[in-house]
Amino acid sequence: MTKADIVNEIAKNTGIDKTAVLATVEAFMEAVKNSLAKDEDVFLRGFGSFIVKKRAQKTARNISKNTTLIIPEHNIPAFKPAKTFTLAVKKQ
Repeated sequence: MTKADIVNEIAKNTGIDKTAVLATVEAFMEAVKNSLAKDEDVFLRGFGSFIVKKRAQKTARNISKNTTLIIPEHNIPAFKPAKTFTLAVKKQ
């Protein structure tokens, strides 16, 4: 499902204009991105959590040059679904 599909589904179910729904979906995604960029988690009860995970420093190898390099500690965004969400997907 794409963002356009989500917008169409919401517009069909609510009767709200597609442009208004698109603006709302865009604003939601921007708010989540901004919160995660500030290292703040986003919790949506019954749906899940958008969280920031910290990856530890690690050593990697460049096989073609036969060298090692150090990948520094960094943060990545992640999604953790709520238990009810997980159970609903498992039932299908």
